[in-house]
Amino acid sequence: MKHTCTTFLAGKAATIDGSTLICRQEDYGNAFDPQRFVVVKPEEQPRHYASKTTSFTLELPENPLKYTAVPDADDSAGIFAAGGINAANVAMTATETATTNARVLGADPYNSDSGIGEADFVTLVLPYIKSAREGVKRLGHLLEKYGTYESNGIAFSDHDEVWYFETIGGHHWAALKIPDDAYVIAPNQFNITDYDFESDATMYAADLPAFINRYHLNPEHGLNLREIFGSRTASDARYNYPRAWYVQKLLSDEEQKLPTDQELPFVCHPKRKLAIEDIKQAMSMHFQHTDFDPYGQGPANDQHKYRPIALNRNLEIHMLQIRNHVPASIAGVHWLAFGPNTFNAVVPFYANVTDTPAPYKNTTSDFDLQNMYWLTHTLAALGDQNYQRYEMMEENFEQTVMAACRQLQSQTDARMQTADEINTVELTQANEQMAQISLTESTKLLGRMVKEAFKHEKLQY
Repeated sequence: MKHTCTTFLAGKAATIDGSTLICRQEDYGNAFDPQRFVVVKPEEQPRHYASKTTSFTLELPENPLKYTAVPDADDSAGIFAAGGINAANVAMTATETATTNARVLGADPYNSDSGIGEADFVTLVLPYIKSAREGVKRLGHLLEKYGTYESNGIAFSDHDEVWYFETIGGHHWAALKIPDDAYVIAPNQFNITDYDFESDATMYAADLPAFINRYHLNPEHGLNLREIFGSRTASDARYNYPRAWYVQKLLSDEEQKLPTDQELPFVCHPKRKLAIEDIKQAMSMHFQHTDFDPYGQGPANDQHKYRPIALNRNLEIHMLQIRNHVPASIAGVHWLAFGPNTFNAVVPFYANVTDTPAPYKNTTSDFDLQNMYWLTHTLAALGDQNYQRYEMMEENFEQTVMAACRQLQSQTDARMQTADEINTVELTQANEQMAQISLTESTKLLGRMVKEAFKHEKLQY
């Protein structure tokens, strides 16, 4: 799996301030894959699109919306825009690498020659939609017509709705509206369970019911899409289920289950309304307070038994928030952090801006401590060597950054609430200030960690 991520979704009645939220931790292999944070203006959006993975090409509409994105710094393999918020306050994140089974692929093989995939989805869809439902329909149309070369999960949201979309084989798909009072934690598997083709809360490929029947894909009496289209492998038990198990245990009053339980629910209800900080804590999990924590005191055989969410392969985390208690022009907030979640802090960048801050935008392929991508990876590389030594420093740092950025956000929100019209220049400047807070506090943390590490140098006499 090239990009092996974790997705988190929350409906507007499940969050503390009535926002919708879609979030994804983007991961990669053990090599570095530097990321950038950009605003794509209408004049910068391509009109002729050509995939760098397959032979797919498409002429795009002439009226794209402005949108934020987190593409690869090196686009030689494709854009991989990851996720963002457009000018209509519609958010999209793509993609969650998923699993399937041979029955599905035997009936509907991947289109490896001319299909579309993770590198393409955001660029082809997000600039052209004005609601989450429109996003589902546009991506569904593209998949049915052109096909895909991989299995993925994608999420859409607007101020009212959150949708989760999963690709099925080469040309099929199914999407589910997440209940307003619910959340979802989705690891690298086919995730949707109970499904109703007659519900207004579902959308799917036109021939999906007939496809299931024609190829005898359903092993149950009911309709559980995970059982039909997903997998039940040994690697699922080690790699996927435990992430969902831990987050559900953290956020819900679910009955106690085993980390390898294959019947974990897809739609969950939190024991209290969720704040950004709760979600960041969940997405930073490495099985704290269990025997499975690599930084803990459990048996050696257990410490690396299951795959956590926070790990060295974390590239960036975006938390795409559409707020309902502020004017629409400042409703979209693209929370962002680069690097491993054990040593980063998310920053609430306004989406309705003309540019993004240099430390987040100008990421280089080579190491540079002025890039937040490289600075955060430096913190994680040092902190990983003795997590207990630096844990309290990291917790204080994260609270400091988020508190300072939230204060600045509140002040900016207050000015925008009474302004005759929204000044995108002022929002851009607010983002610059928040980026500087993050850069400054990250640099201070690095300094404190180096000083502490030096006390424990082995070459002392």
